[in-house]
Parts: sequence; structure tokens; C-alpha cells
Amino acid sequence: MFELPVLGFDETVKIAPSKIIALGLNYADHIAESQSVKVRGMDESIPSEPVLFPKTPNVLIPADAPIVLPAIVAEYGFENPRTDYEGELALIIGSRARAIREEDAYDYVFGYTCMNDVSQRNIQNGDRSGWFRGKSFDTFGPIGPVVVPAARLSNPHGLRIQTRLNGVTVQDASTSQMIFSIPRMLAFISRNFTLEPGDIVLTGTPSGVGPLQPGDVVEVEIEGIGVLRNPVIAELG
Repeated sequence: MFELPVLGFDETVKIAPSKIIALGLNYADHIAESQSVKVRGMDESIPSEPVLFPKTPNVLIPADAPIVLPAIVAEYGFENPRTDYEGELALIIGSRARAIREEDAYDYVFGYTCMNDVSQRNIQNGDRSGWFRGKSFDTFGPIGPVVVPAARLSNPHGLRIQTRLNGVTVQDASTSQMIFSIPRMLAFISRNFTLEPGDIVLTGTPSGVGPLQPGDVVEVEIEGIGVLRNPVIAELG
């Protein structure tokens, strides 16, 4: 657990969710690049409902903490080991939500922040149980640098979202391009799982995802929120 500053207030919010629910395939341009990413379960079709997967809370680290590429990956002898960055807008849930209506969805959002949905592709593709392990290694969820209260961000569907790798822009899109809106995703999620205060919802990544290497620095910047910066290191095994 750690705390993030709340923008515009002399207070912090604890980052200790009971669960992290993420959306896959929520940007059409990311779906279109699925052949190069080669992720199991991805094709060029637009999903008819939100595609959900979990990340476990052990992934969470603040800005400037290192993303650690796990040593266990080397034990598999993958020909092309690949761990990717994925810049995303994250929601922090503010109150308990169960089977909510779309028109009420924003009442349950405490605030917004940046997050990096780091993903180990080889294990994500190879595990028979699905995406769980490849998405949930320690440090695979940098978040921050601040939380912007929902009331201060009037249009979360009109934000520029960028990811930079070693200073080079690799993702550049707008949250207006999301396939499923925030009200739609929260209404759907809450029909399946009760969302508790402090839970995190990841809204998906645009195109341009790519691999991380030790020594890299990755930044996720979202308009109105700030820059989430993290170095990348290899775990000593």
C-alpha cells in the first residue's frame, strides 16, 4: 500500500484496492495491431461487450519506482521474450457499486489517474488459464502521479493519452476513441462484481504497445492528470 496526492487538495488517497479490473480491446486501433502483438484471444473483431481481466494488487507501484522484469521468464527459454508497456486511464472507485445504471455511473467514481498495464506477452499467450499471470507480476501496475477528483475532470472521454519510451512517443491517442464508455463499462462490471471503494478500473490501451528492456524509462502522460514515469530493471535471479 502507498498513497497518492489528490490534485487540488492537501490530502492523499490510499492505493490499496480489493481488486483491479481491466478492460482489454477497448480501442479499435489496438485491436487492429493484434497480429503484431500476437496476444491470444485477440482478433480484428470489435467486442460486443467489455472484455474483462484481473490484475492483482501486488502489481501496484508509484511513479519513479522501477518496473522489474521477472527472472522466471528466462527459465522458459523463449526465443523472443517480450514484456510490453500499455498506457491507460485508470478510475478509482469512490463508493460501493453493485448493478448500477449507466446514468448513475459517475456518482461512483472518486477520481482518475494514469496507469501502465505492463504485460508479459509470452506467459500471457502460453498459460492455459489465460491472461492472469502475465498481467500480475510484481511491479506490473505503475500508477500515478496524482489522483484527479472526478469533479475536476469534466470530460474523461476527451483526454489526450500518450506513452513515451526513452523520450520517444510510442502511443498517442484520445480517450474519446474508447469503444466502451466509462458509464457502459462500470455498469457492466458492477453487474458481474461488486466494486468497493478504492478498487481500480483500467479502461484499455490504444495502439502502439511495445517491448520494455532493462535501462528503459517509460512515461504515461494523460491530459489534465500528469506524467507517470518509471524506469525498467531486470530482476536478479
